[in-house]
This record gives sequence, C-alpha cells and structure tokens, in this order.
Amino acid sequence: MHVGETVSKLNIYVDEQDKHHHKPVYEAVLDILREHKVAGASVFRGVGGFGADGVVHSAKILELSTDLPVKIEVVDAREKIEAILPELCSVVEKGIITMSDATVIKCQA
Repeated sequence: MHVGETVSKLNIYVDEQDKHHHKPVYEAVLDILREHKVAGASVFRGVGGFGADGVVHSAKILELSTDLPVKIEVVDAREKIEAILPELCSVVEKGIITMSDATVIKCQA
C-alpha cells in the first residue's frame, strides 16, 4: 500500500462467544486473513453494544462479561478482500459485515 492509495476497509461485527467449529469466530477469521496474506487486520473488544436481536452486552465495573461485541477491521486492496469474502461469510454465521473505501494516509512497517 502507498500513501494516497484508495484501499478497502472491511468491518466484521460479531459477539465474543460466537463459534465456528468450536473456535471463536474472530480467531477463525484472523486465520483466514493470515492464510491469504491480507495487508492488515485487528480485533477490537467492545465495552458494550447490541445487534439485530436487541440484546445489550456490556462490561460492568464489578462483573467481567465474556460475551462482548467484537469488531474485526481489515485493510487491503478491494480485489483481495472481495476474493475472500465468500470464505469469510461462511464463517460469520451471525453478525454484520461492511466494506467501505479508505485512503492511505501513512503506511510504514
């Protein structure tokens, strides 16, 4: 990736407890992304949120929740992301996947 280049940003929203073949969905997604040598991906654990079911998941001060929202953010060329979308969609059985364009401001290894 180069400064000024337009890339795609894929966001995947799931629950921390979501599983795919007895493995957390976010780990299965990271495995796929690493196998396909995607430029970059990060997993973020939310402090609260809700999805289409309307159930609120949140971290309380004296209570550690183990079913918090999780966001996986991926950045790479649109063609590369589009090529692995079917595989990602088969792993993410519930949740939401979005994709948008982004401009590279800084890219340094």
